[in-house]
Amino acid sequence: MDTTIQISKELRQELQGRKFQAKESYESVIWDLIEDTMELSEETKRELAEARKEIKSGKAKSLAQVKKELGL
Repeated sequence: MDTTIQISKELRQELQGRKFQAKESYESVIWDLIEDTMELSEETKRELAEARKEIKSGKAKSLAQVKKELGL
């Protein structure tokens, strides 16, 4: 059974960018994303959530910042 869903232009562009081949369906892209998240352990999910919090709070440094600090 096929169902039509509404998505934003931004989401459509994001899905388009995740295609491995031009003719790949959005369904295939979505299944790949779902599969990726299913394979993550609970510990990894917690670590990712913590890393996202650190980035949002400004605790993380960009690669450019680190290079500058190291004089590279």
